[in-house]
Amino acid sequence: MSLERLRASLADVGLTLHLDGIFEQREAAAAAVRQIDDYIRPRLADLDAPLLAVVGGSTGSGKSTIVNALLGVATTRVGVIRPTTRQPILVHSPVDAGWFASDRILPGLARVRGRVSAAGTPASAAGDAPEAARISELMLLEHESVPRSLAIIDAPDIDSVADENRALAAQLLAAADLWLFVTTANRYADAVPWRLLEGAAARQITVGVVLNRVPPGALDDVLPDLRDMLTERGLADAPVFSIDEQPLDELGMLPSSAVDGPREWLNGIAGDRAARARIAARTLGGAIHDLDHRVARIADARQQQLDWLDGAEAAADAHYQAAIDAVDAATQDGALLRGEVLARWQDFVGTSDFFRKVESWFSRTRDSVTAWITGKPSPVIEVETQIETGLQAVIIDQAGRAAAAAWADLERTAPGRSIAEAHPALAAESPELREKAATMIREWQGALMQLIHDNAGNKRVRARVLSLGLNVVTVALMIVVFASTGGLTGGELVIAGGSAVLGQKLLETIFGEDAVRRLAAEARSDLQRRVEALFDSEADRLGTALEPLQFGSSPEALRRESRLLVDDVERAADFE
Repeated sequence: MSLERLRASLADVGLTLHLDGIFEQREAAAAAVRQIDDYIRPRLADLDAPLLAVVGGSTGSGKSTIVNALLGVATTRVGVIRPTTRQPILVHSPVDAGWFASDRILPGLARVRGRVSAAGTPASAAGDAPEAARISELMLLEHESVPRSLAIIDAPDIDSVADENRALAAQLLAAADLWLFVTTANRYADAVPWRLLEGAAARQITVGVVLNRVPPGALDDVLPDLRDMLTERGLADAPVFSIDEQPLDELGMLPSSAVDGPREWLNGIAGDRAARARIAARTLGGAIHDLDHRVARIADARQQQLDWLDGAEAAADAHYQAAIDAVDAATQDGALLRGEVLARWQDFVGTSDFFRKVESWFSRTRDSVTAWITGKPSPVIEVETQIETGLQAVIIDQAGRAAAAAWADLERTAPGRSIAEAHPALAAESPELREKAATMIREWQGALMQLIHDNAGNKRVRARVLSLGLNVVTVALMIVVFASTGGLTGGELVIAGGSAVLGQKLLETIFGEDAVRRLAAEARSDLQRRVEALFDSEADRLGTALEPLQFGSSPEALRRESRLLVDDVERAADFE
């Protein structure tokens, strides 16, 4: 069912990053799950179940005194020490005991069966329970004065100094079918109650308001203002019951007649099955639509999380792409032929002989060139080693730069700093990169040897390759790949350029001009792919660190499941 899918998505929504407003959205998701469990699921399962009326209000507004007056007996604790209402107390008709003994509603609160206070018990002593049991347990009381099909909960203060009391009050109000909201003539304009009443209007909860402790002569001034405030907030139909300021009796009780108005209102609702059904359906529909709006905001928060993660990965990918580009540039601008690579190559080809004969080179036959090269000593392994060392150094340097840049990006934001703190190794290249780079270069060199072997198609070409040695031809191909002269100047330009010409002419002698261009392009492409794979594995370290943060609900799924729930409920209850 759509409700269960939505609940599962909200329970594991994935709001883990410390972005702006995230604590509010985490609490919103948790509150939505609680409301599904406490109210929406049980009410959706049975619209005819007894209604739950929650008596709520600010600290010292007289909630418990009014509940005691409604019942005509002290069932809940009142007094001057705040907060007074700690353990929630649910009072129901004896015939409705089965409805509330189970965890049909408020499943997170354990049930404790209590006894109504004996006649003559002061209100200040009623409802006592062990301190440790008060918040986590729901005390159930039976009383004949409670009408059938309606139960009353005396909730903790909505503005209690105790965090757990405020949280429980909000939970109980969210689980209610209707509210009896208590305020006083002195505090009716306080901000906290009105925020909750605005939420009640959004959920279309049936609300009755008790204006308690009205001083003599003050009602004519206070009542019109209170009604205007209710109208402004979409609660124009809420009945308002006033209770004059008056002394309590010796047991701390109001006279029963003081609460005739709210009692008749509650009894009238309980005794009218059609009215109960309307209230249940209206409140359920309002709760579902309000949940849909909240889910939309939660889905937006989840999308912000995913966007941040995508942005962090994209920024890191950009740094590593810049590193890939830098390595690629170093392999084609002649940079890798500087220093020892260039020296070893010159030792190998015999620079002085080459430059004495360079002008006559182009008139020689290819076979003559081959013979000329063949006569030289071949310390080719030194050239291969220097190429490997030089290319490895470039890769390590660029990987370190990319890691440092990605790390700096993380350090700029609060969620990034928490990730950086948890994964300090991301600040530099991975320890195994040096060996991985060396292995990659050797594998590339091996692949070039295989490429040359595969392109030595006829006997004459194979003979030339064998006469020179496969390593010699492979090194010549690497020199051609690396010796685009864009980054060299002066004598380096002449030497490296000449070296490349010599390598290229050697290869052309063996394979032909078109084939050499193709071989060089394939060799460069193969190297680029291998470098990209190496840097991708470096960039993936951040992806691995972020992966647990990706787990959670899809924003699209949250919105879709919420809308499906609205549609299901509207079809089932024929809501407009």
